[in-house]
Amino acid sequence: MWKPLTYALILCSPLAQAQDPSQELKKFATHAKQHSTEATRASDYLLAGMPKSDRSTISSKLLINNITYALRAREEFPWCQKLSEEQFFNDVLPYAVLDETREDWRPKFYEISKALIKDCKTAGEAAQILNRDLFNKINVHYNRQRKKPNQSPAESMEINKATCTGLSIILTYACRSVGIPARITGTALWSDKSGNHTWVEIWDGEWKYLGADEYDAKGLNRGWFGGRASKATADNPLHAIWSTTWAPTKTHFPMVWDTKNQEINAINVTARYTKNTPKAAKHPTASIRVFSKKTRSRIIASIALMDDKGNTLKSIKSLAGRADLNDITPLPLIGKAPWRIVIRSSGKQEEVTLKTAPQKTIDVILTEERKPYHYTDIVEAWKKEELAERQEELDKKTIKAGKHTMRIFEKKYGAKPKDGHSLWISMHGGGGAPAAVNDQQWQNQTKLYRPTEGYYVAPRAPTDTWNLWHREGVDALMDRLISNYVICHGVNPDRIYIMGYSAGGDGVYQLAPRMADRFAAASMMAGHPNDARPDNLRNLYYEIFMGGLDAAFDRNKIAAKWKTLLVDLQKADPEGYPHRVTIYPKLGHWMDRRDAEALPRMIKQTRNAWPKKVIWHQSNSVTHQRLYWLGVTAKGAIKKRQITGEIKGQHIALTGDNLTGIKLWLSDKLIDLTKEIIVTRNGEEAFRGYVYPSKEAVKKSLAMRCGMVATALLEIE
Repeated sequence: MWKPLTYALILCSPLAQAQDPSQELKKFATHAKQHSTEATRASDYLLAGMPKSDRSTISSKLLINNITYALRAREEFPWCQKLSEEQFFNDVLPYAVLDETREDWRPKFYEISKALIKDCKTAGEAAQILNRDLFNKINVHYNRQRKKPNQSPAESMEINKATCTGLSIILTYACRSVGIPARITGTALWSDKSGNHTWVEIWDGEWKYLGADEYDAKGLNRGWFGGRASKATADNPLHAIWSTTWAPTKTHFPMVWDTKNQEINAINVTARYTKNTPKAAKHPTASIRVFSKKTRSRIIASIALMDDKGNTLKSIKSLAGRADLNDITPLPLIGKAPWRIVIRSSGKQEEVTLKTAPQKTIDVILTEERKPYHYTDIVEAWKKEELAERQEELDKKTIKAGKHTMRIFEKKYGAKPKDGHSLWISMHGGGGAPAAVNDQQWQNQTKLYRPTEGYYVAPRAPTDTWNLWHREGVDALMDRLISNYVICHGVNPDRIYIMGYSAGGDGVYQLAPRMADRFAAASMMAGHPNDARPDNLRNLYYEIFMGGLDAAFDRNKIAAKWKTLLVDLQKADPEGYPHRVTIYPKLGHWMDRRDAEALPRMIKQTRNAWPKKVIWHQSNSVTHQRLYWLGVTAKGAIKKRQITGEIKGQHIALTGDNLTGIKLWLSDKLIDLTKEIIVTRNGEEAFRGYVYPSKEAVKKSLAMRCGMVATALLEIE
């Protein structure tokens, strides 16, 4: 059973009896005793490889905690139990890896890492999980603005920035904290002289490599630097590949930030990387990095090889954000020189002409002058393409969506405003009755309300079941109805209103939350919510009308309960949930048309198409793939799933119990697409970078939501 170490377990070691020991080491010697324990042997091993500079500065507390937690990992994790004592001492036990600031890191890294890898079966699997999740957990990522290359984890976490060496130190510490043998590997200079690099190796039956904070779901021994490492030169210390080791050697790890420091022991591992040298490329290549003149940081740009006629022969996207400075996608130089290369980003363009294949990386600086993204032509082309089919449905007064159909009654009121007509959708009652009864209810609904302006549309429910307006297919039919009027009759998509009486009120209870982003206002008359919830109504003006004597199915009691629910939601979120609940004490199910008082208030409302905060609870009956700017994949449309999205400045915060398969439909109306965007999931960073407008995003958005066009799409799995 693991037990915390006492001073005495370490004090007996030659570590405490080293020549010219520091005051801290003298503390060990004070109570020195003889112990033949693994702790004693561990302290012996630390002394043998300890850099001379540490002997006068090392902390006794650091050493005690280091050996304590290392032995704890030795006993706790199965992959660590299987290690030889020599490998455990050399690649798990050490308190440092390079010349980084010494700190007592093991307790914190043990707690964080253990929680992340609790379900892992092998060291390789655990290392992958740490590389995938740890850096988001501690919020440290690649950034050239770090203070120094060899930062300790605490120094990197203080500024949330590190480059390859700082990130590799973090991952090495994390692996060692849970008993995974780990070491830093790197080169002082690539053979093509493009720079240095550092990464991590872990032991999982053999040494395997991974780039720190460069998780690859396909496994270990993958990384952008593999090709470059395969061209290393073993007999040239500058171009060789080196791995750190605690055991004394005759060679040292080349630290480019301190070339005179030879205290860090190393072994030459070049042969492992060069044994599978890739075949020569079919074409010469150009490595191009693109930087912003304004921020001096790398930016995403299109890099295209053009022929004499201006046709694109090959194009790639430059890397930016978290990508290592030396992580560069090569551009194949097809054909013969000279090669004309065009670099474009945010409306700015630069050209490079190469007379010979370049031997070094090419850096291009762009002055970004992003122009407004115009997508009107895409929208108009889409409307033109859809017009004939949509108009035919309106002419026949029949809406079609998949296998479902729905008849409609239409009447136009008032002159067309400058910003377009309004649309009023009014759902009838009935349900669970013969078709003739529901037809009569439909006819009654056609005359029930008279807006001062707009298209008044009373649809006939597609079935005669009790749940007329909240069964499969109804949502798609309503969406199609709205799109038809926007496309064919110039209806303003920000002035669409939905109402319903009795069973139609049931529909409003259900459809208004599920389709809140389609409407400017909704009004429920004399209905029952069944399993509906008001969460999604945050950005929708919502009215409820009920007769105080309408006791069937407890409609009156439930209306009063919803009033309380809406009041409580608004108290908790004062900028949301605009509502009004009217209960006529002396009226029953029929309210003498007094509920028509809602229309003058409703018509004053316009849709908030791009709210900064969205609450999205998926229905228990019908799910959707988008609500406002929040979206999910088809597999992500899970019943009862709840997501909250909130935007403050350039930060998009997502919270919820299941945040996989996320799509963010973005627009300049919502967030500044010229600036870096940060997305967090339950407080952990999931994305940091630029999201650019595209025709593809506009087209996909149109197919999903007419009248609320997103110009950019960010998908986060």
